[in-house]
Amino acid sequence: MRIFTDGLPEIKGATILEKRRYFRDHYDALRTATMWEPRGHADMYGAVITPPATPGADFGVFFMHNEGYSTMCGHAIIALTKFMLESGRIRKEGDTPQLVIDAPPGMIIATAYRQGQTVHRSSFLNVPSFVLLRDGSVKVSGLGEIRFDIAFGGAFYAIVDAGAVRTSLEVSNHDRLIDYGRKIKQAVMNTYTVKHPYEEDLDFLYGVIFTAPPHDPSHHSRNVCIFAGGELDRSATGSGVSARAALLHDKHELQPGEVITIESILDTVMEVGIREVTTYGPYKAVIPEVSGTAYFTGQHTFYIDPDDPLRKGFIFR
Repeated sequence: MRIFTDGLPEIKGATILEKRRYFRDHYDALRTATMWEPRGHADMYGAVITPPATPGADFGVFFMHNEGYSTMCGHAIIALTKFMLESGRIRKEGDTPQLVIDAPPGMIIATAYRQGQTVHRSSFLNVPSFVLLRDGSVKVSGLGEIRFDIAFGGAFYAIVDAGAVRTSLEVSNHDRLIDYGRKIKQAVMNTYTVKHPYEEDLDFLYGVIFTAPPHDPSHHSRNVCIFAGGELDRSATGSGVSARAALLHDKHELQPGEVITIESILDTVMEVGIREVTTYGPYKAVIPEVSGTAYFTGQHTFYIDPDDPLRKGFIFR
């Protein structure tokens, strides 16, 4: 997760969605230069910190990837909570300080769990998450008929049983999962309308989540998310497990107060529970609470030479 801290031009807009749109329309070459090769790679992900656009928020953020701009990212929120506090960009006292984050789908409330000044775990209350479609079906070339559900956890996901595509969620299957995820996503988008009740900017299918039994029997399940232009999420996907929480609640398999642990393709985990049951527009919804861990990997300065013919980056996918 690449966090941009300094050096970006002014990003105009009265809301986070307007700021995201302004960046997309005026500075998209900075996204491709930093997400794609030679500075990034096909699965790179980034977060741009902005001043908050909503009163009461500590900071704003929007997210970018190989294809464009996403609406929500749970692993980014977990990382940003650690970064903002440990870097001193935001100063708050206590062992469990809270951050109010102005994000594209709405306000996110994050909590840091500190030992001294070190954040060893972060959690966040997500936006209302809900089920858009149950028991959908599409025919996918090479895969046959695929059944799926669509749920929203800050972004829309088609959720598919990995057994339906006759594969397991192992690192060795990563190319196959990317291929299958892209095909299923395209087939669903060609067949179904995905519409957010309030924001047109959120009206799209972001990814496909494959689910399977866990490796560790004490965990609930395992999932792998294929999103954007065939990116494979290395984490369990914070907005994805939020969408899954909404779906599991709709199936009467997860109740408020219960917390489940979901594995990623790397065997790392996120925990998700339901803090509250509510409504969101015409939908029954839940407020998920997601928790996980983050670690620093480096500090980087990037140079973009105006004479470099590959200054906007390139991508192989």
